[in-house]
Amino acid sequence: MENPKVQEILERQVLNVVKAVEDKLDEEISALDRLDSDDIEALRERRLQQMKKMAEKRRQYLALGHGEYSEIPSEKEFFSVVKSSERLVCHFYRENWPCKVMDKHMSILAKQHMETRFVKIQAEKSPFLSERLKIIVLPTLALVRKGKVEDYVVGFDELGGTDEFSTEELEERLAKAQVIIFEGESSQSIVKSSAQTKRSVRQSANCDSNSD
Repeated sequence: MENPKVQEILERQVLNVVKAVEDKLDEEISALDRLDSDDIEALRERRLQQMKKMAEKRRQYLALGHGEYSEIPSEKEFFSVVKSSERLVCHFYRENWPCKVMDKHMSILAKQHMETRFVKIQAEKSPFLSERLKIIVLPTLALVRKGKVEDYVVGFDELGGTDEFSTEELEERLAKAQVIIFEGESSQSIVKSSAQTKRSVRQSANCDSNSD
């Protein structure tokens, strides 16, 4: 049975949060009420310009292959992809279960983060790159910013050491490396949320379970 005092404290905290939100909304409504027609027109024009810029940026991203998770067929193409996109996540893989797990999360994030290019390349067919970037453990994600590999996610050790990590956990790791723009909750909130609602890719993927 819950302690009545603890329950009372929690209820008081909830009420405080609600009150703060209401006060914030009241301030915003009051600010809108004070706007005249010229102010509203200026805001509308500013918003329209922002939307045009966003649409143009999206068009440029799509032209570069952003928004989908694709495979790089050769080492030569890797260098052109790196040069064309400011942010890139490259999955060095082989045909096994751990890499298929990573594929699942990469496909989701590619759609959620248009600002970043998500690709994969088969490690065994790219010996020069694998040696140059010291790719040993698979899967490995090479995190590229402005043409330089600045960080790596090697295996699942940083993701809880299990193949049942959530997409949000990988998203947080990529955000720490600044290879994606993340505007969600704080890292601590994400960890707590992931622990409560962790999704297993194993349940949704339909492939063999071979591993290294």
